[in-house]
Amino acid sequence: MVARKMLALAIRIKKNDNFEGKRLERALLDLFVRSGITGATVWAGVDGFGKRGRSKVQMEGITFNMPLIIEVIEEREKLEPLLVEIKNMVNDNGLVTVHQVDVF
Repeated sequence: MVARKMLALAIRIKKNDNFEGKRLERALLDLFVRSGITGATVWAGVDGFGKRGRSKVQMEGITFNMPLIIEVIEEREKLEPLLVEIKNMVNDNGLVTVHQVDVF
């Protein structure tokens, strides 16, 4: 079995983050679709904290402003050109990480 070298992108934000009047996770997904990215997944966390404080507020079982992770696995040639735009959209509201992965 031969592994393909690809990039794994993880974007950590909060549910209430916005970009130009739109929820940030939706704006990022729209960018990925327009750019021909093969797929992306938004993961919702139940609790977390970072430089902007705690990401969990809970009232009677409903969680607000939960942490989100948007994950993309893609070819380097398709993902690298988007990194500056992604970082500009996320700005200081989150964390963008990229690392190489082997995909089987």
